[in-house]
Amino acid sequence: MAPPAQSSRYPSPSQPSGKGEVSDLRLQLRQLAGSRAPGVDDSKRELFKKVISYMTIGIDVSSLFGEMVMCSVTPDIVLKKMCYLYVGNYAKVNPDLALLTINFLQRDCKDQDPMIRGLALRSLSSLRVANLVEYLVGPLGSGLKDNNAYVRTVAVMGAVKLYHISASTCIDADFPATLKHLMLNDSDSQVVVNCLFALQEIWNSESSKSEEATREKEGLISKPFIYYLLNRLREFNEWGQCLVLELVAKYVPSDTNENFDIMNLLEDRLQHANGAVVLATIKVFLQLTLSMADVHQEVYERIKAPLLTLVSSGSPEQSYAVLSHLHLLVMRAPYIFASDYKHFYCQYNEPSYVKKLKLEMLTAVANESNTYEIVTELCEYAANVDVPIARESIRAVGKIALQQYDVNAIVDRLLQFLEMEKDYVTAEALVLVKDLLRKYPQWSHDCIAVVGNISSKNVQEPKAKAALIWMLGEYAQDMDDAPYILESLVENWEEDAPEVVRLHLLTAIMKCFFRRPPETQKALGIALAAGVADFHQDVHDRALFYYRLLQYDVSSAERVVNPPKQAVSVFADTQSNEIKDRIFDEFNSLSVVYQKVIGSI
Repeated sequence: MAPPAQSSRYPSPSQPSGKGEVSDLRLQLRQLAGSRAPGVDDSKRELFKKVISYMTIGIDVSSLFGEMVMCSVTPDIVLKKMCYLYVGNYAKVNPDLALLTINFLQRDCKDQDPMIRGLALRSLSSLRVANLVEYLVGPLGSGLKDNNAYVRTVAVMGAVKLYHISASTCIDADFPATLKHLMLNDSDSQVVVNCLFALQEIWNSESSKSEEATREKEGLISKPFIYYLLNRLREFNEWGQCLVLELVAKYVPSDTNENFDIMNLLEDRLQHANGAVVLATIKVFLQLTLSMADVHQEVYERIKAPLLTLVSSGSPEQSYAVLSHLHLLVMRAPYIFASDYKHFYCQYNEPSYVKKLKLEMLTAVANESNTYEIVTELCEYAANVDVPIARESIRAVGKIALQQYDVNAIVDRLLQFLEMEKDYVTAEALVLVKDLLRKYPQWSHDCIAVVGNISSKNVQEPKAKAALIWMLGEYAQDMDDAPYILESLVENWEEDAPEVVRLHLLTAIMKCFFRRPPETQKALGIALAAGVADFHQDVHDRALFYYRLLQYDVSSAERVVNPPKQAVSVFADTQSNEIKDRIFDEFNSLSVVYQKVIGSI
């Protein structure tokens, strides 16, 4: 006989006994609310823990609101924390109940214990109920003048919360001016940082509403203000330092000497253990030297070591974020990082997203002096058990070849890839050989000799099959079996095949016809008939266009379809220079990680 199922520790929302449990809790809380007996706080703790646990798993315990508030009349800070957590969770969905908390929260805001004052003020400002803002202004004003730094810190963030609930109430209470005065005169570094954040949050939103707000926003990046923050920079925590550095990056110095003063002041921040601080400092250095070409290059040299250190230390997520920024810099000045290419070699235990970015880095830093070593390393990755990385490594080899670095050796390696008995390696190599032949037609003899041995039946990937068909049509005169391979493909015309394959097949059979008409005429007729009857619009239109061209004049058709080959000098980049510059302007943001400008993320 199976043992009886054990009940879960807490009832689920679907259990019928849930309401009974809540009713029992209500009775127990009422009994303890007015009790002064020894050990009552311990009993309250157990009940509060049970209420919070029920709330966490989704049971509605909002009916206990009154009892929880009554039991919070205690000096026990643990009980108060749990009560504040409960109140904050139910206040927004039950604004009427939230009104019950105002009295005890306002009372706690005047408690002798600064910890209780701060917690009560934080809970009061977290109620997020619009009709309760009038009760928040007084405690916030007192909190901003409190003699305890923790309370002032909480009050500053409470002012921001008040602004988001009711902007007019916050402005009318003159909290921005109070925050500015507090920031310039407070001795506590966390209060200063919170004030800076609050003012930025308020004036960034208000600047679109009035000229005065715009002037206040611009005042945050004035010279006295910036230097005040820079002189106190070392007092702030990492978040505060990043906040200040982000503000400094927007400051425009009056002359070159001021540029160097700021950089000298921030020099030691490049050695900081926190990656966010290092990246924020680098952004300041880059922005300050944009108009000074020589110094800008020296900055690249200076920031190289800190960035490479961050890449090699820390978590994979940090490495990826730093690598993304490093990749952006490499694209702007690849020669600076060319000698450090070994830092971008992949490690066996790195996640795929880091490896992929490192492969892009190796492609970017390749030049005449290091191409052989880089390509040798990339070829090792082609046999990687991680198939996507193996594909990316083969593509990287092709990209380096298209940059005209050590083309002879790279073509030989790609032809070796074609002879490997791995479908995905053959597929990627075929696509790259096609691009190489478009740029370096002089290599056609060597490439075609190897490509001719590849059976079209063994190539299944659409892009690879399209590349093979393109070569069969483009070099039909050099490949004895080209007309017959194309004919077999035409006779097995597949409606469900990707349209890119069918489009390339139509063009290839046309080119082959102009070079070897007797062997291709029959296949051309079959291809045009199948293409005209095709359901895909592009395939249908191309076949109909070729048919009408041939009807009009065969010589004209040959000039259109099979003109003299011209080598491709430059392949189109996926990103314009304008987008790259905009991403650079958003250095130290998610724009760099996603490779998209901030408006499109």
